[in-house]
Amino acid sequence: MVRATVGSCMPMGEWRVDETYEIVVERGQAGRRLDVFVADAVAGLSRSQAKRLIERGFVLVEDGAAKPASKVRAGDEVAVTVPPPEAAEPAAEAIALEVVFEDAWLIVVNKPAGMVVHPAAGNWTGTLVNALMHHCATLSESDEPTRPGIVHRLDKGTSGVIVAAKDTETHWKLAEQFAAREVEKEYRVLVGGAMGEDRLVVRAPIERHPKERKRMRVGEASGREAETLLEVIERFKDTTYLDAMPKTGRTHQIRVHCAHVRHPVLGDTVYGRGKAERRLGLDVPRQMLHAYRLAFAHPATGETVDVTAPLPADFEAVLAALRG
Repeated sequence: MVRATVGSCMPMGEWRVDETYEIVVERGQAGRRLDVFVADAVAGLSRSQAKRLIERGFVLVEDGAAKPASKVRAGDEVAVTVPPPEAAEPAAEAIALEVVFEDAWLIVVNKPAGMVVHPAAGNWTGTLVNALMHHCATLSESDEPTRPGIVHRLDKGTSGVIVAAKDTETHWKLAEQFAAREVEKEYRVLVGGAMGEDRLVVRAPIERHPKERKRMRVGEASGREAETLLEVIERFKDTTYLDAMPKTGRTHQIRVHCAHVRHPVLGDTVYGRGKAERRLGLDVPRQMLHAYRLAFAHPATGETVDVTAPLPADFEAVLAALRG
């Protein structure tokens, strides 16, 4: 940890990647928006870049997550971690895609587990974006240069259907449907423990973990509204096969909500830590979460697009082991 004050901060170019710099708010800076304060404190950092850092969890105030519009107070300790640089522009790569639906406006693919959706630190190549750029003549523009066409995301370890837009108008019309909760999303998931209820609605706000920025958690303080419907498909000894339907679209929502009700997703090493599968003696290669179905109004035609993706082989193998 490197301590600094607003007047003594080094230029951003001199800061080391993955180093955390602690900036103490002076009395004259009290009451300023956090994004403005960080931009002023770090030479060469724009306000929009500061906002992005805060939203991505690279800025903590008094060891807790905060929002760009939060007001800083005199004496606050603001910790800024320098992330690895993002690639300016991804390149097209000839990666095979399983296309579920495609027309002139959009494409829906069945993403395999293990594939990252868009380039980021540690995964600059081999992503869904790289594959889409090779497959599609055009993709919609995005606020982030590494995310052309990407309307929503799936975790690296989650398989299943994901839609991408080929033009900007289609992109924003799809994004509006997701924001308005008009898109039907259905997941297949295997969780630890025998769920007693046939149907369970989980309503619990989700926020970024205050100290581990790659994790989320249920939290009332700065959490955003989140709701997931869980319905039992099949029960096994100390394991349950569920249909999960998230009403909202928070990061890691199904995984966090399942862990919150003490039924962590099998194979989830972040929120489940492998306890259930070790107890059952199961070989679970990854988190058993599959985006099975998407249904939405086509942005150009208005017709309903209702697509599904069959369970992948690794998911079927775990199910077979449980049934056997």
